[in-house]
Formats: sequence, structure tokens, C-alpha cells
Amino acid sequence: MHAPETPSDEFGPELRRRRIAAGLTLTRLAELLSYSKGHLSKIERGHKAPPPEFARRCDVQLAAAGELERLLPTGRRRPPADPHAPAGPRQDPPLPHQRGGTCSPGGLGRRQLLAAGATSLLGGGLATALPAAAAPAGAADQESTPVEVFRTHFDQIRRLGQNSDPGTLLPLLTVQTHTLRELAVQADPVNRGRLLVLAARYAEYAGWMAQEAGDDPSALRWTAQAVELAEGGGDHDLASYALVRRALITFYAGDADRTVQLVRPAQDGRLPPRIRGLAAQREAQGHALAGNREACLRSLDRARRLLAAAADQDGGAPVLGTTTLADPAAVVTGWCLHDLGHPRRAAEVFDQEYPRIPAHAVRSRARYGLRHALAHAADGEPEHACALAADLLPLVPALRSATIRAGVRQLARELQRFRSSRSVQDLQPALARALHP
Repeated sequence: MHAPETPSDEFGPELRRRRIAAGLTLTRLAELLSYSKGHLSKIERGHKAPPPEFARRCDVQLAAAGELERLLPTGRRRPPADPHAPAGPRQDPPLPHQRGGTCSPGGLGRRQLLAAGATSLLGGGLATALPAAAAPAGAADQESTPVEVFRTHFDQIRRLGQNSDPGTLLPLLTVQTHTLRELAVQADPVNRGRLLVLAARYAEYAGWMAQEAGDDPSALRWTAQAVELAEGGGDHDLASYALVRRALITFYAGDADRTVQLVRPAQDGRLPPRIRGLAAQREAQGHALAGNREACLRSLDRARRLLAAAADQDGGAPVLGTTTLADPAAVVTGWCLHDLGHPRRAAEVFDQEYPRIPAHAVRSRARYGLRHALAHAADGEPEHACALAADLLPLVPALRSATIRAGVRQLARELQRFRSSRSVQDLQPALARALHP
């Protein structure tokens, strides 16, 4: 049960004052905000508590520069970003092999891990992936190396992750990560580094699956292990990308300040452009959450330039971040515009970008498709929003994604103000099944 909403004593009168000063009638402002006149009247008279999304849109329409949102009770408004706060990283939790957690490998013996890792490869691929010293003479050209086999399998796991319960993938990722670590111990120096770097990518993806499963502490432990493995393999840049991953957790927790702080060190000019571009995207999302429009747009511009540059420098290694979005910066722009209180512009961006997500990328289509529906609902188009969501909600229970369920909850809250709509009423059973499978 949620605590009852408490109306702000200051918000309503200040909203009315600013509305009158702007020369807007109650009816006109209600139209601009896509809220009913009665709902707006109750908020102005202090009879109903305004949600943060409503306050943000009022700030935009009345050019209030965030002043209205700051009048909300502390527990209801989004935390502002503090540009002067220290950006030092917090201490990471113990690594997966040091402490239990979601699919922590601590309970599996080394022999079990190796056996499971070998047999899980498609078609027993490891059987032909012998180290060079053990391979028959002249067979090097016909046989795959361990790195090639595990790299191919990693791409397959990521594709599988678009359609599967993350909890079912975590044991496999655990086994593969530790199998690669053990193979690295036996390998020559060159292949040792390549195996450890690939193991780091497995661990990093395991961190994302742990977050999707709703286990943030395990996600942080996996990310820390990924950094450890990458450092051992000579990849010193993954530590910076780990800040981007950690910032995603603080972003979903609603901590705009911490999100912005975490990714600033990951934008050092000496880092690869993809890491810097992904960090700039996350910073933009943090600024949008805090209502800082100008800083958000600057970060988005920087992300767009860096990711475009990174596309020309693909070195063949597994790509960090999403691989299913044709233009990640554009999609994140749509996400940020909604958080900044511009749902119509957000909807226009998603109208263009959502159809470009491949059909096989079910997890991405669900995540951004629900955001697409949310933008249209926020823009006062509940029927269109329901039509978009109707095809996506049945996918949510099988995906078992904590972040996607958060999107469903946000959409459900937005649609509540249109509860008299027949489309919204018809969608309620699907919303309930998605939230409580």
C-alpha cells in the first residue's frame, strides 16, 4: 500500500499565480498540460497532490525554470543535481566469488564450473577449441580458438537475453565467466589477455542481467568483477564503463545527483569514444531527471558526436552497451524529453525511432515501446497509448525485467487520470498481469 498523497500548501497558489501572470485560463492551461480542468482546479485549490510529472510539465508551460517542482514536498520531488558535489566513487560491494548473491558462483566447485562450461557450448564447440600446443599439426586453420568459440557464444547469449528471463541466463554466464578465467591460467600470455578481456565482457553482461532480475547488489558485484578481469587482461578502460553501468542503477533509483556524478570521470578525453558517448548519454538522463534542460541537451549533443565517431572505430571486440538501437542517442533524447516535461516532442522522437528496433530484440522493444506509449499518454492521447501498450504488455511477464516493470508502473500511473476512457479500462487486466504475473 502506498502512503496517501499530501497536497502541497504552496504549490497550488503558486501555480495559480503563475498561470494568471501568463494570461492563461484554467481551461487553456489544462489543454496545454493534457489534464482535465477539474483535476487542475483541485490542484490549484490544494485539494489534490500534484505528481512530479505534472509539476515538471507546469514548469515547462509556464517557463518556471523548475521553481514549481521545488515546491513539492521533499519526498515527492526529484533530487536536483549538484554540480559541485564530489565525484569520487563509492566503495564497491564484495566480488561474486567473495559473497553470495544472484547466481553467485561461490557455491560451485571449480570442476563443476569447467564441466558445465564445456558442455554448455553449442555443439560441444570447446572440444575443437584446443590450445595451440595441444592441437594436431596443421589443424590450426580448420579449428576455432577458445576466444573465437566463446566470442560467438557470447553474441548468442546476448541475443537470447532479448527474449529470456534473466534469471535463467545468470547460471550460464557464471559458468562461462569462470571457465574463461581458468582457460586463461593455462594459456600463453597473448591468449591469456584475450581470454580475460572476454571473461570481463561476460561478467559485465551478467551484471546487467542481475539488474534486470531486480538484484542491484549482485549487479554491482558482477560489474566489479568485470573490472578486475579486464585489468588482468590489459583492458584498463572497462573500469570507466563500469561507472556508466553503476549510474544506470542510480538512475532507475531516481537519484539524479549520483547519476551525474558517477559518469563524469568516464568522459576523460583519453578514453575510447564509445565509453565517453555512453557516459554522456547517462549524464543527459541524470540531468533530465533533475530538470536541468540545458545541461541535458549539451550532454546529448556530445553523446551523439562520440557515438558516431565510435561507429567508425569498431575493433571487432563485443560492443559495450546496447546493440539493438539504430540510433541510441536519438532514443535517449526521446526518453530525456519526456522527463524534461516535453511529452509531445518525446512522442515524435519515439514515433520515428521505435519502428527501427529489430523484431527479435523483444526486451528492447518492450522497454522503449512502453516509453513510447507513456509519451503519448502524457501528451493526452490515452487511446493511442493503450493501442501501443496492448501488444507489449503480454511480453512483460516472460521477460521478468525489473526495469521494464518500472516502466509499466509509470504508464499505469499516467493512465489513471484517463480512467473513464474505455481504452484505459480495457487495458487494466493486461496491466495487472504485467505487474503481478
